[in-house]
Formats: sequence, C-alpha cells, structure tokens
Amino acid sequence: MGELEEEPRGPVGKAFRLSAADSLSLGNALSGFLAVCVLAWSAISDLQSHGKFEPDPRFFGTAVVLLLIGATCDLFDGLVARRFRASAMGAELDNLADVISFGFAPAFMVVIWAGFSGRLPLWLVLCAAASVLLAGVVRLARFACVKTKSGDFMGLPIPMGAMTVVSIVLLFQPNYITIAGIFAVAWLMVSRIEYPKPKGNVAAVVLAWMMINVACLSIWASGLAGGDQLITVGAVMQIAIVAAIPLRVLVFKWERRRAGRSEHVG
Repeated sequence: MGELEEEPRGPVGKAFRLSAADSLSLGNALSGFLAVCVLAWSAISDLQSHGKFEPDPRFFGTAVVLLLIGATCDLFDGLVARRFRASAMGAELDNLADVISFGFAPAFMVVIWAGFSGRLPLWLVLCAAASVLLAGVVRLARFACVKTKSGDFMGLPIPMGAMTVVSIVLLFQPNYITIAGIFAVAWLMVSRIEYPKPKGNVAAVVLAWMMINVACLSIWASGLAGGDQLITVGAVMQIAIVAAIPLRVLVFKWERRRAGRSEHVG
C-alpha cells in the first residue's frame, strides 16, 4: 500500500512489465476514477433534468464504496509485491493511484457536497477541496523522501485522510465549522505528528474495518433499516480515531514538559 504498506522496487530490466501488485495499483486508480464519475454523473444528470442539483446520498454511498475498494487494493499491493516481486515502476504507480483515489476523488467530493449548497462562498469550498488535494500530493512526496526514526508515518496517511474527509461529508451539512474540519484534516496530513503504521494483526484489523465499512455503506445506500445508524457510527469512529492520535501526542508532550519542570524544581 502506498502508505500503509511500502512497496519494494524491482529490477530495472522489468520496468515496463506490470506485476500483480501493479494490477492492484491500477485497480486502486480505476476505483478513484469511477468514484469521481459517479458523482459527476449525478450532478450533470440532475442539472439536465431539473435545472438544479441536490446531492443524493445513494451516489455518495456508491462513490465511497468505490473508494473503499480502492483502499483495499492499496492495502494489498505492497503485500503482493513483497510476496511475488514488484516491477521497477511499482512505487510510482502506487503513488499516482493514491493521488487519484485519496487526493482528487475526496477533493471532488467536497466540491459536490458544498459547492452546490449555496451555504458557503464558492471560493472557500474550492480552497478546502484544493487543500485536501495538495496536502495529499505533498504527503505522498514526503513519504517517498523522508523516513521517520520510529518507522511510523509522519503525518496522517493519505488513505486515512481521505476516509476522514468522506466521513465529514457523510455526517454533516456544509457550513463553516465542517469546512474548518476539512482544512484540519489537510493540515494533519502534512503535519509532523506520527501515526502508527499498521503491521501484522493491526493490518488485519484495518482490512476488517474496511470490509465492515463497505457493508455498512451498502446497507445505508440501499435504504435498508438501520443503515443511518450504521453509517453514523462508522463515520464517527473514523473521525474519533484520527483525532485521538494527535490529542494523545499533545497530552504526552504536556506530561513530559510537566515532568521536566518538576525535576528542575526538585
């Protein structure tokens, strides 16, 4: 996975041969592209039919399911690369796919969610969407160039950032507070806060979490009983997990600072 599982590079002689891992990366990119197409088609068809656009939760649900499929491909491509070898362009394909699925697609979703609401200035909506895209691009570039001493991620990984943006879009109506939340997610992606890397059992939990989210979103988008509660719980947990780590870091720094002052006084 671009950030949840680093993909090893293959020999130069195989630069133009697609590996199994590359196919998963391409599946990730295709999923992101289809998510954008679903949202664009919903807006275009509504405008042509009624002259105005009102976002339909079913289209958002379909787009999010596609992004989760992309995230699943992203989780497995690094694992497959380690097991069956990677091509020389595997890492680059992986990052490019991540830009589409976890940078451009959620940014476009923000535009569809808030741009047609009439509640916020269009320039502010575009700035929020652009912040998600640009933060994701910078995040991926830094991931390729900078390694932390602990081996954890510096900043919020872009798939987690995308899913948090999606959770805000699904949970809330567009207003100044929720747009501030979008900016906050973009900042977390380029921050120096270290997020733990899922390994072993934790990676299995991440995969299970994705599958549960796909099931919840499918129930919600189908209008079945209990779907609203399921999607609310899932989205709240996603936001809570992402917010809890930087809060824990701040508390840890404060405790260490207080302990240092106590030792100095003693």
